[in-house]
Amino acid sequence: MIQVKFFASLREQLATSQLELAAEYPTAGALRQALAARSPVWARVLGADSVLVAINQSVQPWSTPLADGDEVAFFPPVTGG
Repeated sequence: MIQVKFFASLREQLATSQLELAAEYPTAGALRQALAARSPVWARVLGADSVLVAINQSVQPWSTPLADGDEVAFFPPVTGG
């Protein structure tokens, strides 16, 4: 299983903070595509170019392989001031 978490505005727009899914997605990008296929809202939110992904609390490219036990987090860009 993989733990999927959504943070900040993504959590609000998708109305969920986390999911637990079977570890059947070869990459973070494949997981993103599968989640985006859930509905037009999910497609709009997760399809944004600005969405970032962290795997096991480290920002990674979308081509990063996933494995059983991974934590995958989707979040918007972070800005500071």
